[in-house]
Amino acid sequence: MSPRLPPRRCGSIRNAPASRWMCCASSWKSAETAPASNWCETCLRQSRARRRSCRRARRARTASSRRKAMSRTSIASWPQRRTRIDGRDGMNQQTMQNLTLFDLLARSWRRPSAIADLRFSTDGSAVAFTCVDGTIAIATVADHEPPETRIRVSNDLGQTTIRPREKPPVPLIATAGFGDGDVPITADAHSGFLVGAASGDVLHLAADGEAAAPLVRIDGPIVAIDHSARTDMTAISNGHDVFLSRGQGGAVQLKHAVTSSMDALAFSPGGRRLACGLDEGLSIWSVEGDPALIRDVSFPARPVSIRWSRDGTWLACGLETGGLALVSVADGRADIVAGFPSPVRTVCWSQPANALFASGAFRIAGWSMTAPPVGGETSGALETGRTGLVLVETVAAHPQKKLIAAGYANGRITVAQIGARDELLVRPLGSAVTALAWSGDGRHLAVGAVDGSAAIVTFPAQMFK
Repeated sequence: MSPRLPPRRCGSIRNAPASRWMCCASSWKSAETAPASNWCETCLRQSRARRRSCRRARRARTASSRRKAMSRTSIASWPQRRTRIDGRDGMNQQTMQNLTLFDLLARSWRRPSAIADLRFSTDGSAVAFTCVDGTIAIATVADHEPPETRIRVSNDLGQTTIRPREKPPVPLIATAGFGDGDVPITADAHSGFLVGAASGDVLHLAADGEAAAPLVRIDGPIVAIDHSARTDMTAISNGHDVFLSRGQGGAVQLKHAVTSSMDALAFSPGGRRLACGLDEGLSIWSVEGDPALIRDVSFPARPVSIRWSRDGTWLACGLETGGLALVSVADGRADIVAGFPSPVRTVCWSQPANALFASGAFRIAGWSMTAPPVGGETSGALETGRTGLVLVETVAAHPQKKLIAAGYANGRITVAQIGARDELLVRPLGSAVTALAWSGDGRHLAVGAVDGSAAIVTFPAQMFK
């Protein structure tokens, strides 16, 4: 063992080249191999300072490159590139890597039967899920563990991470059955919901699950219901006749010369007109004063879904045998968009994009209304999302942004930029999606599925900038 030399002043070897200067305590070896135990305090401090400076420079370069890469990513790559999982719950690394965006952002529940439909309340405080066994389950929209409280941004790398939920969601409020099958439901004017029961009663259902005394009663089970908050008017149908009720008043029957099944109803945005689905067509009524038939429109099949455009100039109807009917309200002209491989169960309008979307195809089918799909016009078709081998079962347009959510037959849920192939994968697989709806502020996406699963996906505010 070499003897430990007494420390001397640093830099005592004056004749050595600058690159070979060494600590005087280790002058018997080169600076690169001198034992640290023999270095003087000055050399140790300088060496540590140089190492710290190099580490800071590397971190700064890495953070800068990550920020540049993140600024170029689209919503389709946000969870894969920007989100990792902060494993505080003891789960193994393999399980953590398998968590999806749905697992991180959604509150999920399970009902004993399939979800048939869902509605957000007008004030956005609750969402009601109707089931095929006639029951209704109500969830509170407010999240006790919102994503903002679970997101962390590292100071050194600028990386965004989100940890899983630590507590189970607040249980659903379940009601008794209102009928043998799924019951129609709509949002009431202020809060709560209106439910059409098999007994012929229209009931107000509060957000706490309490049902008030019947507001209206008609003969036969109610199969369709809609409510206009603008005019405080409710339309109900027992499958053969349509009735109107204003406020707390009684029901007035619409007199129609054609005897037909009527199981789809939709008020115009202003509440002055009502569209009623027929066996093979549609009837449009004026309901400002005494109800009056404006016109009947013929289709090749029964409409299963009816939606008005925001300005009330168009009606879109999904057809039972496949295809989409687009009606100009001004002149009653109807054009059929054919070629769908499956019934078009849902149609929706995007006001920010001025576009129409439909389910029933192997991709999200959409058209810009600057060139509506009438008279064989195809230039307005919007290539949105990616084509696959699984049918789109339901679609829902974001109320404030140019985004469209889609639910597939294999449980896949995506949010796509309208007119682009970019899409955010919310859930890759699961039970077939039966219902989708956005909250009024666009922060929450409610989901219903065939296996009875109900969920509310709450997105962070920075997700869709």
